[in-house]
Amino acid sequence: MSDLIQTAVGRLLAPGGLGVADLDRAFAQLMTPGIDAADLYFQHSRAESWMLEDGLVKDGSHSIEQGVGVRAISGEKTGFAYSDDIVLPALLDAARAAQAIARAGADAPAHALAPRAGRELYAPIDPIDTLTPEAKVALLREVDAFTRALDPRIQQVIVSIAGSLSTVLVASSDGVLAGDVRPLVRFNVQVIAEQNGRRETGSAGGGGRYGYARFIDAGLAFDFARDAVRQALVNLEAVDAPAGSMTVVLGPGWPGVLLHEAVGHGLEGDFNRKGQSAFANRMGQKVAA
Repeated sequence: MSDLIQTAVGRLLAPGGLGVADLDRAFAQLMTPGIDAADLYFQHSRAESWMLEDGLVKDGSHSIEQGVGVRAISGEKTGFAYSDDIVLPALLDAARAAQAIARAGADAPAHALAPRAGRELYAPIDPIDTLTPEAKVALLREVDAFTRALDPRIQQVIVSIAGSLSTVLVASSDGVLAGDVRPLVRFNVQVIAEQNGRRETGSAGGGGRYGYARFIDAGLAFDFARDAVRQALVNLEAVDAPAGSMTVVLGPGWPGVLLHEAVGHGLEGDFNRKGQSAFANRMGQKVAA
């Protein structure tokens, strides 16, 4: 059994006293006469976010969601059931509900589950635990101070950090057992700059499937701060785009796209059928010379 599957089983099944063998009991309940195929989808998601504004933590959240979805397929019909509780009685109840769509037919027995190793594209870490709450707030404050020091015209800074961990386990009646652990983090910086009574904003951010420490070790958080400030300062010097009648030169290629966006949507059948088009009351009439 791969490390991903072991992690998924330990996080999703073990807390409710379940094991892989119990999934076979669920399939025995599901694969009654008339059911062609079935699968179980377990997921546990944990997420948090922190936001610092004007040097103070203004918002914070933490949430946990989990559950199991059951699907049974009978010909062209599909039955679904769901349970928030990942325990055997609830799993069997969901299996009975999903297979209630069964049509009369021959048995389609489930195959014995066999773990399938997938490609590990990122480390199966819990990013929320890669920094303590105190370290997260300290990072936000450090980026806040760094951002304000970049230019005296920066009047307001909002810095936020967020992370989540999603653990998935999938079992199907054809014998597939697979799991995945998906970390995800993001860091954002938003600034407001003011000059001669004019205020402009700039924002930057990014993230990936790694731990919070990457924002510090690779300097990403400070790169986002620089980019947000750059945007705001460029906006302070920006002038309005020219407006009014202009000469337009069309060539092959994109003009067809521009024409479609200009009038094509209004000529589409769905918009006219719903009466949402400017041409809806001119059906059957000539609209252009």
